[in-house]
Amino acid sequence: MAAEPVEARFPVMGSAGHLLVVGGPAPELLAWARSRLEELESLWSRFRPDSELCRLNASQGRWIALSPPTVALVRQAVRAWELTGGLFDPTVLPALEAAGYTRSFEAMPRELPPGAAPTPAPGCAGIEICSDRVRLPPGVRLDLGGIGKGYAADLVAGELLAEGAEGACVNLGGDVRTTGSAPGTEAWVVAVEDEADPGTDTAWLALADGAIATSTRLRRRWRRQDRQLHHLIDPASGAPAAGTVATVTVVAGQTHWAEVLAKAALIAGLPAGAALLETHGVAGLLVTEDGTAHPAGPWERYVTWSPNCGGTSPAPAG
Repeated sequence: MAAEPVEARFPVMGSAGHLLVVGGPAPELLAWARSRLEELESLWSRFRPDSELCRLNASQGRWIALSPPTVALVRQAVRAWELTGGLFDPTVLPALEAAGYTRSFEAMPRELPPGAAPTPAPGCAGIEICSDRVRLPPGVRLDLGGIGKGYAADLVAGELLAEGAEGACVNLGGDVRTTGSAPGTEAWVVAVEDEADPGTDTAWLALADGAIATSTRLRRRWRRQDRQLHHLIDPASGAPAAGTVATVTVVAGQTHWAEVLAKAALIAGLPAGAALLETHGVAGLLVTEDGTAHPAGPWERYVTWSPNCGGTSPAPAG
């Protein structure tokens, strides 16, 4: 049986962070992991003018030297664009700003004045990566928020094991990576919150070494001219994604990939989103606006509890 975990909760990357470390010099590793996440946020935040991402977005077509984590993240974002047929697109930043998301969500007013008309995202075809340098075409700017959280969870979980932890769980606003020995059980058990009813759960999932991510239209919302807007942009239109799918949760081997596919499946809608998840061999749950849950791939393989099993969730979502 693995040792009891040491844990910490704190705000990071615009979300609630939750770290659990099992074994090794756990308190020291916990402090190190928190510092590492803050370092990654300083590199990738679009709300910090001195971040590497902001420097890249202001480069006006020039080659920009970046740190290895940032180059790797940009490379993964371009690859995700390719593998999802453009449904995931990091070049939606101008469209996201046009919709009104121009500052950290906590600082945004919930009612915005009229803004510019949406335009389609330009896509990643012109982005060049060479060694430690990246060049964006003029007019192309990146938003790495969601994939950045997932990639940070993947990096820090792996680095914790390399530094001597027996196991770790890194949860960044619901983007969760588990690895190594779970405390007291054979697998990590992760609660997936019901986005339509915060504080209750949709399911509990058991993972040995893997990742879970959720994308939803039910959070990070604001109003403009009597319209409800949200942060998930459809690259084809440049407007917040419409359709009947409200939330998608994905189980995959890596958190950033789960995040990519959850967002892509939500934008694709039903049934194309479910088909996308099955094509990529991952498990998922697509929940429509009426509350109907649509499993995709081997979803039931991971479920240890869900409301239709009867009873109540054993603990609040976390």
